[in-house]
Amino acid sequence: LTAVKPKSSFRLFLRLRSDLCPSTHRLGFITPNSGKLILDCFLDAVKRHPNKVFVHFEGREYSYGEVDKQSNKVARALQAEARLKEGDAVALFLANEPSFMWTWLGLAKLGCPAALLNYNIRSKSLLHCFSCCGAKVIIASAELQDAVEEVLPTLREQGISVYLLSEACSIQGIKTLSDKISQASDQPLSRDLRANVNIRSTALYIYTSGTTGLPKAAVVTHERVWAASFLQAASGVTSEDIFYINLPLYHSAGFLIGMAGAIDRGITIILRRKFSASQFWDDCRKYNVTVMQYIGETMRYLCNTPKKDNEKNHRVRIAIGNGVRTDIWTEFLNRFGDIKVRELYAATEGNIGFINYTSKIGVVGRVNFVHRFFFPYTLIKFDVEKEEPVRNSEGLCIEAARGETGLLVGRITQRSPFVGYAGNQQQTEKKRLRNVLQKGDLYFNTGDLLQIDHQNFVYFQDRVGDTFRWKGENVATSEVADVLTMANCILEANVYGVKVEGHEGRIGMAAVLLKEGEDFDCSGTFKQVVNYLPAYARPRFIRIQSCLEMTGTFKMKKVRLVEEGFEPAHIQDPLYFLDTEKKTYVPMTEEIYRAIAAREVKL
Repeated sequence: LTAVKPKSSFRLFLRLRSDLCPSTHRLGFITPNSGKLILDCFLDAVKRHPNKVFVHFEGREYSYGEVDKQSNKVARALQAEARLKEGDAVALFLANEPSFMWTWLGLAKLGCPAALLNYNIRSKSLLHCFSCCGAKVIIASAELQDAVEEVLPTLREQGISVYLLSEACSIQGIKTLSDKISQASDQPLSRDLRANVNIRSTALYIYTSGTTGLPKAAVVTHERVWAASFLQAASGVTSEDIFYINLPLYHSAGFLIGMAGAIDRGITIILRRKFSASQFWDDCRKYNVTVMQYIGETMRYLCNTPKKDNEKNHRVRIAIGNGVRTDIWTEFLNRFGDIKVRELYAATEGNIGFINYTSKIGVVGRVNFVHRFFFPYTLIKFDVEKEEPVRNSEGLCIEAARGETGLLVGRITQRSPFVGYAGNQQQTEKKRLRNVLQKGDLYFNTGDLLQIDHQNFVYFQDRVGDTFRWKGENVATSEVADVLTMANCILEANVYGVKVEGHEGRIGMAAVLLKEGEDFDCSGTFKQVVNYLPAYARPRFIRIQSCLEMTGTFKMKKVRLVEEGFEPAHIQDPLYFLDTEKKTYVPMTEEIYRAIAAREVKL
C-alpha cells in the first residue's frame, strides 16, 4: 500500500469498506451528510430480521422487532411527559439492562442526544457529570433511586425533570416512567422528528475515566458512533456471530464497540449487568458466544480463576479490547485456546486509533499508509519530568525516532476532528497542541506514550502521568506494577510517583491489594523489587489497601493517592518503607518520616 498513489488508495479504501460492511455501505466520516446513523442501521436490521434475537438478558430474550416497538413506546412516553424535542439532551443514569438500549433508541428517534452517566458515581461527581451536558431531564433505574434522592434537592432547584424507570415512587419530585411507557403506542415515529440530525450532530456525551480528576464529558458525534461500530467489522465479526457484553454500557467500549457495533453487524448480544470472571466461560458455553470484549484488567481476572479441564471448550474465536499485558495475553491464549485477540488503541474523544489486525502479541497496531493518509499522526519527543513536548529553537516539536518512545498526537482535520468536552472549554483547549511540525498546525494531544518499531508495529508504553522521573530516570508505572504483582502476596498494584520535599522529581510508591488470606511479605517483596528493578524504579513506599479504587473501565485512580503522599499521620492504611540497610520493607513511622524530611535518610 505504501506504493499506491493517494487517489488510488482512496478508491481502495472505499472498496475495502464496502467489502467489509456490505450491509452498511456508508462513509460518514468522509462525506458527512451522506452517511446513515446507527439508528438507521437498527431500523434496517428490524426490517431484515424482526424476529432475530437482539439481546439475551438474565434468561429473557428480546428480538429486534420487540426492542424497536419498546423504543417507540419510550419515545412517545417521553414526548408526552417531558415534552422532548429534537436537540434536547437527556441524561441516562441506568444499569446494564435491556431498558438502557431501548431508552437510548427511543431518544435517538426523537433526535435527542444522551449523556451516559456512570452508575457508580454519587453526590458531587454525579451533579458535576449531569451539569456538563446541559440536560434538563434525567432518567434513572429503579435500583439507583437512593443515589438520585441524594442530589434531588439540587436537581429540583435547577428545574430538572427526574424520571424513574419504575411503576411507582412516593418521593416528591421523582416521576415514574415505566407506567407511562407501558400505556404508550408502539407505532413508528416520523423521521421528521429528527429531520435536522446528521452525521456531525451530537449523539452522546460519554465521560472520560476520571483517573486525573473529575470526569469530562466527551462530545461524541454520530460520525464517531459510526466509526467505532466499524471496529467489529475490522476485527472479522460477521452477522452470524454472538457478542458478549459485560462491560458498562455507559462507557465507549460497551456502548460504541459493543452495542453500536452489534447493531451495525445485525447480530445477537448477550448482556450481563456486570463482569464476572467465575461465570464468564459458563455464559460463553451456554449462549454459544463467539466474540468477547475485554478491557483493562478483565483478561487478567480470567487468568486468575482456578484452572478447569474444560477451559478450551467454547466457541469464542475473537476477543476485542485494550489494555492487556503481554504476559497475560500469552497466558490467556495458552489456557483458553486459539482466540484472535484484537487489541486496540483509542480514546473516546480522540481522533486517532489503532487496531492489531495481525494478532502479534503485545502490539496495538501496525503503521499503514492508507490509515495514516486519512488520519495523519506522529510521535513527538516528550519531557516526562516537565510533562510537555520537547521543542527546538524554532518552537516546533521534534519527531521521535523509529524505536523511540514518543507522545502520540493526531492532526485535527475535517476527516479527523476533535470536538472536545461539553461545558469545559479549558480542558478542550488543553488537549489541543499547536505548532507541532509547522507553524499554525493543530494536533490532538492523546496524552499517551507509544513506540513504533522498525517493523512498523505500534506499542502502547504508558499514559502521561503514569510515568514519573526519579534520579534523572523515567519510570514506567506499568513496569513496576508488573514486578510487584509477581510477589507471592500481592494481587494488584497501583504505582505512582510522590513528591519528597527537597528532592527533584517524584519517588516511587505503590498502593497494593493483597491476595486473600495473605499477609504482606516484607522480605519477599523487597527481594522481588531488588531483583527485577533498578534502584531508581523501586517503590520506596508501599501502602496496603483493602480495595484499589478504580474507574468503571478498571483503570486505577491515582490522584487522591498522589495527593496523600506517604505521611503516616495522614494515612490510616498500613504503610511500609523500603529500608536498604535492613534489606526489607519496614513499617513506616513518624520517626522515619521526620528523618526523610530532614534528609537524614538517603533516598
